Amino acid sequence: MEKKRFYITTPIYYPSDKLHIGHTYCTVATDAMARYKRLTGCDVLFLTGTDEHGQKIEDKAKEAGVTPQEFVDRIVTGPKGVLDLWKLMDISNDRFIRTTDSYHVTAIQRIFRKMYDNGDIYKGKYVGKYCKPCESFWTESQLVDGKCPDCGREVVDAEEEAYFFRLSKYADRVQHLLEDTDFLEPRSRVNEMVNNFIKPGLEDLCVSRTSFTWGIPVDFDPGHVVYVWVDALSNYITALGFMNNQYDDYEKFWPADVHFVGKEIVRFHSIIWPAMLMSLGEPLPKKVYGHGWLLLDGGKMSKSKGNVVDPYILAEMFGVDALRFFLLRTFPFGSDGNFSNELLINTINVDLANDLGNLLSRTVSMVGKYFGGTLPEDQAEDPEKDAELVAMASALRGRYEEQMEKFQFQNALAEIFKVIDRANKYIDENAPWVLARDMEANGPRLARVMYNLLETLRISAVLLTPFIPGSAAKVLDQVGACQGCRTWESVGEWGALSRTVTVSRGENLFPRVDMEKALAALEAKAEEAKRAALPDLELEPQLTEKVDFDTFCKSDFRAVKVKACENVKKSAKLLKFTLDDGTGADRQILSGIAMWYKPEELVGKTLMAIVNLPPRKMMGLESNGMLISAVHTEKGEEKLNLLMLDDKIPAGAKMC
Repeated sequence: MEKKRFYITTPIYYPSDKLHIGHTYCTVATDAMARYKRLTGCDVLFLTGTDEHGQKIEDKAKEAGVTPQEFVDRIVTGPKGVLDLWKLMDISNDRFIRTTDSYHVTAIQRIFRKMYDNGDIYKGKYVGKYCKPCESFWTESQLVDGKCPDCGREVVDAEEEAYFFRLSKYADRVQHLLEDTDFLEPRSRVNEMVNNFIKPGLEDLCVSRTSFTWGIPVDFDPGHVVYVWVDALSNYITALGFMNNQYDDYEKFWPADVHFVGKEIVRFHSIIWPAMLMSLGEPLPKKVYGHGWLLLDGGKMSKSKGNVVDPYILAEMFGVDALRFFLLRTFPFGSDGNFSNELLINTINVDLANDLGNLLSRTVSMVGKYFGGTLPEDQAEDPEKDAELVAMASALRGRYEEQMEKFQFQNALAEIFKVIDRANKYIDENAPWVLARDMEANGPRLARVMYNLLETLRISAVLLTPFIPGSAAKVLDQVGACQGCRTWESVGEWGALSRTVTVSRGENLFPRVDMEKALAALEAKAEEAKRAALPDLELEPQLTEKVDFDTFCKSDFRAVKVKACENVKKSAKLLKFTLDDGTGADRQILSGIAMWYKPEELVGKTLMAIVNLPPRKMMGLESNGMLISAVHTEKGEEKLNLLMLDDKIPAGAKMC
């Protein structure tokens, strides 16, 4: 009989140069689902990868002084890069795609051309707002307080020749898909998509850019590069061989069974992606599931906010399986969850150390102490005392499966730990230490008590395998489970474990964590990491010559507001500022800072200037004063930062 096929994906990740625990959340959940499906006997393909094109990559590479390809290579394949993180977290992906892979590039050009030939892509001009971090286009009405509605950061004006995708053409079909099917879950996401994006009027989507070059060229119009989300979304089919010869799995695995995505990119996956597939005439994925965020101090984890949590540090201190377990045990997958180190440690201590770890340690120790490590054949049941535990463990697979099929990982784990809790209570009820006082009379009963505990541990460990694969295997080793006792089929009913099983006492899998010491150690490691991340700075030496106070007081420092700023023609260094200095007349100052600032970035800013210097000519233009800056050398490169003042300070205010 042919295996049932199951195709599951994470979004392909923007290769951030600072990975945090939020990056691992979706991938760990996807891995748990993939492992669960393999356990049940499915032929699974689990895809993840990296989204490596776009303007923000080009900008970051320029800042780092490397090419975009060098930048993404370092972050994806370099030390502690994306591939290292997935290896650390024991991610079992079957395939990894990079959008810079040549086969993907070829396929994207063919996909773009096909939509163009179908009449769904046309050339026009884009005028609107653009969020660089999200690589998202927005209309003025979609902004929230003038900022990106997804990430809350500043947007920039964008105007350029571009190709557009007739997204509006598919509005009715997409709305039907969302409202009348279970394509998008949780259901709360549906109302958000329909009410916020479709009902107000779904506009055609800008799908090419000409203002930067780091992207896949439109092969019939090379001045254009394909919009990064068209590029990124298509990875789900190009990684199967769609419109390329790298793989040949498209007919086998498409449509995908589920795309797991963060809620911030649900719009792309539930509106744009199905519309693209409709244009191509290809089947739609069966489901998109938008999970919540991990929050820290009430906000989404973000490098730009400085509130990242390093998975390498957490895994080193507590173990990879403990970290994986915490992420899926603690937070409902469809909702936001508030992360804290205290919560992590408490979860480890309560569930893993006290409940599972204690049950395993006590049971294996008692089998060794009372029976030399091997249970005898002669065992005596007590239906009254055994019935509840046996019934709960026997029915566990069904309750667990029901929750896993709904992607409710937290609930699936809760079902397992109900049985583990019952097993710990079962020990107290049967008091093996009392039975052991008279082995001649109570030996068979004691043996049966031990068997019931070992069998409960076996069933629990098999079902824990998708969550804590390494530790679950060690539990199975310690309770003496044969290979045939580690299968999905074997946990469907009670009694697969040999009656005369031999246990093998091993390491303490889940040692209890000292909360106070662990928090102190985490704080120390965080400070160490901050220090290590500081750039190598060289500062200008301080002058030893003293300046007379009265002479200093003759310098007139004033707050000035930038009314206009532009590059000086034929100069690579100079910017020309038109400033409001509070006098009612515009002041012109030239400053050699074009290497560090773009003119449009400075308009509206409040700066500090010396306004009583004698005028001087620069490139034929008069400069009346000097803007105050800070200068230093960072890793051999000179850096300059203008002194920015609080915008509440009025133009002309004297600095003293």
